[in-house]
Amino acid sequence: MTEDPRRRLPNMDVLLGHPELVERAASFGRGVVLGAARQALEVSRVAVAGGGPVPGMDELAARVAGELDELWAGRTRAVVNATGVVLHTNLGRAPLSAEARAAVAEAAGYATVEYDLAGGTRGRRGAAAEALLREATGAEAALAVNNAAGALLLALGGLARGREVVVSRGELIEIGGEFRLPQVMEAAGVVLREVGTTNRTHLSDYAAALGAGTGLVLAVHPSNYRVEGFTTRPGLAELATLAHEHGLALLHDVGSGLLAGQLGGEPSVEASLRAGADLVLFSGDKLLGGPQAGLVVGRAELVGRLARHPLARAVRADKLTLAALEATLAAHLAGRRDELPVWRALLLTPAELRPRAAAVAAAVGPAASLRTGASVAGGGSLPGEGLESVLVAVDPAPAGAAAVLARLRAGDPPVVARAERGRVVVDLRTVPPEQDALVARAVTAALGSPAAGPPGPSAP
Repeated sequence: MTEDPRRRLPNMDVLLGHPELVERAASFGRGVVLGAARQALEVSRVAVAGGGPVPGMDELAARVAGELDELWAGRTRAVVNATGVVLHTNLGRAPLSAEARAAVAEAAGYATVEYDLAGGTRGRRGAAAEALLREATGAEAALAVNNAAGALLLALGGLARGREVVVSRGELIEIGGEFRLPQVMEAAGVVLREVGTTNRTHLSDYAAALGAGTGLVLAVHPSNYRVEGFTTRPGLAELATLAHEHGLALLHDVGSGLLAGQLGGEPSVEASLRAGADLVLFSGDKLLGGPQAGLVVGRAELVGRLARHPLARAVRADKLTLAALEATLAAHLAGRRDELPVWRALLLTPAELRPRAAAVAAAVGPAASLRTGASVAGGGSLPGEGLESVLVAVDPAPAGAAAVLARLRAGDPPVVARAERGRVVVDLRTVPPEQDALVARAVTAALGSPAAGPPGPSAP
């Protein structure tokens, strides 16, 4: 009688005793390794029963270890952003300041999230962040939740559930991951009432739509695209006046979170409130330069209603977010906005970038050269507006740009760059100066050349 070849597969205990899996068990825990090993043995049994070869012990162990390593490679980890996209959504948008990172580390243990040290009683979550928001924007009241989509969901559902929300067709945006404003509105339980057209919406369009069934007027800054040419839309002050004449609130979603002043075509929170918006909604991890958060400021009565709404509990910010947000807002209030990583990157000039780029190119060698180009703000900010930059363009031959970029991403830490016209492009706008030498070594290694030393003094 012929022996069943499946009997030649190792048993589970023997496989788990393989040195590679013993090492993985120390990192991942025995249960995780056991599950992966069980799956590998089952797949092998099926393959062997179908006439496939019997894998050896080392092959099976390598298969399980590879699967676990691939799982671990997908964890959240630090990268060097050499793309020139300042608010890179896939890389976590705004990098936190040193002060914000320190605040997060301090809050990671037991912290006064909802505890009043003076009275020894329960405190109110987010009170400090909200006080700083009020001070930074001049608003009557403020509320911080976990992200901007959550803030919009809360505002719509809390103020207009079951009623119509009037919004221009040109502002029915889609954000990352194919999430669309009409879908958020549907989830909030409001009725979408579109007015105007994609490129032209008049005040009279809004006026004609307002009636007994209207619960709210919504204005949305199209932060990730720009419509040019034959366009019009009413000013925010006009829209606020119209809404107030009908006893309605105006909610303005400004998106990127420019608190005050000017930056390209971005609306500021301060200007929106001054124009008469009753509530202004924005993100914490874009131009504010802080953690992911949804921030709502405006009339105290409306903010209070949202804070008391049951949905507020579902979208509340966690202690780490609040700690980072407090530190970021404190920097704005202290006049240190330009020290935040996002603002340092946005304000860099070509004259400041050129010597750094020259030093990196010199360290990489003949394959690297300098050229002018453009960085972008990213993250749904400053659509269509580039930031003049000086780039390090690297000839990837013979491997090719895709292979060199993959090698950069496989490094420790990973370096994320971009490809343009067959060249690997490094934009130091989004690289802290102290990491320039690291980037130069990573590029040199990815090209397959001998390791280079750190860049020398900045060239003129």
